[in-house]
Amino acid sequence: MFEKQGAHLFGIDPGIDFPAALVAGLRARMAGQPPHAIAKVELIVNTQRMARRIEALFRKDSASFLPKIRLITHPGPPEVEAALPRPVSGLRRRLELTGLISKLLDTSPDLAPRAALFDLADSLSALMDEMQIEDVPTSVLEDLDVTDQSGHWERALTFLRIVNRYFDAADPTPDAAALQKRAIDLRLAMWAEKPPMHPIIIAGSTGSRGTTHRLMQAVAALPNGAVVLPGFDFDMPRHVWDQLMDGVGEPGRIMPAEDHPQYRFGKLLADVNATPQDVYRWTDDRAPSPERNKLVSLALRPAPVTDQWLADGPSLPSLAVATQGLTLLEATTKREEALAIALRLRQAAEDGVTAALITPDRVLTRQVTAALGRWGIVPDDSAGTPVQLSPPGRLLRHVAKLFEGDLTAEALLTILKHPLCHAGAERGDHVLMTNKLELKIRREGWAYPKAEELLAWCATQERADWGEWIVRSFMDQRGHGERALSVWLDHHISLTEQIVAGSHSEDSSALWDKKAGRKVREIVDDLIAEAPYGTDLSASDYGSLFGSVLAKGEVRDRDEPHPHIRIWGTMEARVMGADLLILSSLNEGTWPQVPPADPWLNRRMRADSGLLLPERSIGLSAHDFQQAIAGKDVWLTRAAKSDDVETVPSRWVNRLLNLMNGLPGNGGPDAVKEMRSRAKPWLDYARQMDAPIPALRAHRPSPRPPVSARPRELPVTQIKTLIRDPYAVYAQRVLKLRPLNPLQRIPDALMRGIAVHDILETYIKRTVADPSILTRDQFMAEAKARLAEIPFPLVRKLWEARLDHVATSFVTEEIARQNRARPKHFEVTGKSTINELGFTLTAKADRVDIDERGGAWIYDYKTGKPPSVAEQEHFDKQMLLEAALVERNGFEAFEGAHFERAIHIGLKAGTGEQEAPTDKIPPAQVWQELTTLIAAYLDEAQGFTSRRAVQMEGQEGDYDHLARLGEWQPSDEPVQEILK
Repeated sequence: MFEKQGAHLFGIDPGIDFPAALVAGLRARMAGQPPHAIAKVELIVNTQRMARRIEALFRKDSASFLPKIRLITHPGPPEVEAALPRPVSGLRRRLELTGLISKLLDTSPDLAPRAALFDLADSLSALMDEMQIEDVPTSVLEDLDVTDQSGHWERALTFLRIVNRYFDAADPTPDAAALQKRAIDLRLAMWAEKPPMHPIIIAGSTGSRGTTHRLMQAVAALPNGAVVLPGFDFDMPRHVWDQLMDGVGEPGRIMPAEDHPQYRFGKLLADVNATPQDVYRWTDDRAPSPERNKLVSLALRPAPVTDQWLADGPSLPSLAVATQGLTLLEATTKREEALAIALRLRQAAEDGVTAALITPDRVLTRQVTAALGRWGIVPDDSAGTPVQLSPPGRLLRHVAKLFEGDLTAEALLTILKHPLCHAGAERGDHVLMTNKLELKIRREGWAYPKAEELLAWCATQERADWGEWIVRSFMDQRGHGERALSVWLDHHISLTEQIVAGSHSEDSSALWDKKAGRKVREIVDDLIAEAPYGTDLSASDYGSLFGSVLAKGEVRDRDEPHPHIRIWGTMEARVMGADLLILSSLNEGTWPQVPPADPWLNRRMRADSGLLLPERSIGLSAHDFQQAIAGKDVWLTRAAKSDDVETVPSRWVNRLLNLMNGLPGNGGPDAVKEMRSRAKPWLDYARQMDAPIPALRAHRPSPRPPVSARPRELPVTQIKTLIRDPYAVYAQRVLKLRPLNPLQRIPDALMRGIAVHDILETYIKRTVADPSILTRDQFMAEAKARLAEIPFPLVRKLWEARLDHVATSFVTEEIARQNRARPKHFEVTGKSTINELGFTLTAKADRVDIDERGGAWIYDYKTGKPPSVAEQEHFDKQMLLEAALVERNGFEAFEGAHFERAIHIGLKAGTGEQEAPTDKIPPAQVWQELTTLIAAYLDEAQGFTSRRAVQMEGQEGDYDHLARLGEWQPSDEPVQEILK
């Protein structure tokens, strides 16, 4: 079948549909032979996707026999597979490593933080695979010269020693990487004893892994064996190949050109003692644009020899011809890039053209998918959706979080609002009750809902059964101590099924429904099966492990994808063919991606031990780029900014543009302009779609509602608001709008004020009954007892420290206060009416003391800074108005008492008592000023102006968004609007 002497090496040009060319070449070589002859051909390919495509191509034209298609990870034949044990799953090995590392960290906690447990297990598992594939035993690492290394190497070696047993050839449970190596070793031994006579072809692999590389070497040397290389650069001159292969395989060399797209082929040629001229074309097919292949080949030459651009560049064919069909789109932002791509894909869908977006950037693919959704186009995404982001995956992760701490309002409502929660029966009633419960939680500020509170509220709603289900499913789920993985899993799954079934059903099938549910069920079943190999875990460790296991899976979109619009990763692009290829996110760090940090070995140690260098992944990406850019119609896209950060163009795009701009004689600069001009209309379309609809700028509002709708009652605390920001009073009292409290209430000034007021009220009441406890220690004991109820330990300590700073001064001043008047009333309410206006002022005084002469001493506790005299004179009139209410007998609790003093008690260090300026503004005067103010706002000609006199310009108000602040400035004149 293969007539030439030496290694049988063949190549297919970049840009040619590799599976189609492979099948065509094989048919051509089998021409004239009996139909069944092709069934003897053994075809070894690198991916299952490649195998499926080849089978589809064979079946496309006519019925025929198929070759024996095997995967390079399972090269067979059956007798070889039968002689080997079944490999253990990667999950089992990871669980075993997690247990070993956990025990190591227990005995030597200084080696690494426990939070890195699962990351260490992952990276150690990857290193094990690589060592087995590259045939590097742990003894090689032990023998490395690390005299110039830091103590980090000794710590890394401690971890590596725990996996020695997995490299034992007698290990009865090898993992997939070790088994692949054993299978290849066994097959090579069989070939050495009895060379096979049937054709064996390895196709589509670059030989980037050690075991694959060895197999390719052996097959190329067989009498009837052949290796078909994808994207082989037939345009690269021999002297460049020589420079590329200089030092390949040289021991200790740490700077080979592994980042070049053809490096792996150069290494294979060197190892089989062949030259680039020994690589023949598999078919007579030519690339869609041979001129472009020459241009890209020159642009991607190894970095040390890019000076050859000057010599070889002028000999390139016309760059206008080379770049015909090549579009360069340089967007301003990623959003703009995604929208332009979506528009081009939409056009391809309308034209019936097969188009594929190729990128390693999953964020961009989600943006493009979302943009296509507005036209009802669902792309065929090869990667699908990560299982952890699917509905059942999210629910399971949320439930696992319940084990890690006390139940928060946020965690409770997150699960209650999940679409799978209570899916067994009466889902509508559940949604209604959840909405009501959320409003209750926000209104009451339940940061950590309690069982008795929930049950009491559900009883008022006549849904006690629903409340009992919540208590049973969500309360007291916090896991203490360590448990076996299987115990965690059993509880986790049963609890999640109980939550899905709901309060009136036992049907939890919705959790495992549809593609996402079935995929999650598969992953969970695997985890349950391998759980005995795991270790004991804490609740947080279990949650991290479960989430990371889910993250390994993917589920394809459940909707019917569009037949012509596809999204591929770079690996999928090697297999499939499309009329239009869009290569996106061509920025450094994205394509090519930055190699991840290696926590175990540095570059020199990797080179000395024979492991792969980080540049290998860049070289593979470069090879993917070289194949994809050679297509017929290709887009190259990038964004100048990503998350407001300047990006750097991909090195391959930079090289291509620099080379072309340096060749004016070949029309390079004009060709670059033409590439950009082809993208300009699409960028214009994208910008037009994102352009905001012109709208008139809002004016500073000053609404004038009917007098009948204006408030006829206000508390003293809102008089300041009426003076400073009348619009807020309008929104709250006329429109009846209330700001929604946060779901997870934070320990803010309001919470601190309420807590401190409770402390003082309780403590002062006790001192009235027992004056002997009026001491600093008793005050702090009361404070600590009340603050213990605050569910934020750090904040609790801070507030306790603040009170400790003022405790001595507060107690000293309190003794003086009680000597002049007796604490009598707490949180006492009062009101008085301006009869001529029909307006009522209400108040709630923190504390009122009555002296022996019947004088009322009004106190107001201030956890912050009390208002200054000037502020009270013009804006903050709360204490002055309360004094006026006393004079008008507005407080029924002590009617007939006369006003004596109004005092702010500052609870901030250095504040103390500050008396209200009732001598400057006596109660009668302040009441008259209030009457004038209210009369003005009960006049239909008076508008409620937004931010009339706010204390600070940057101060935020609850209704600023409603007033459309930002479209106008506080210095703008208010525009009054008559409302009816």
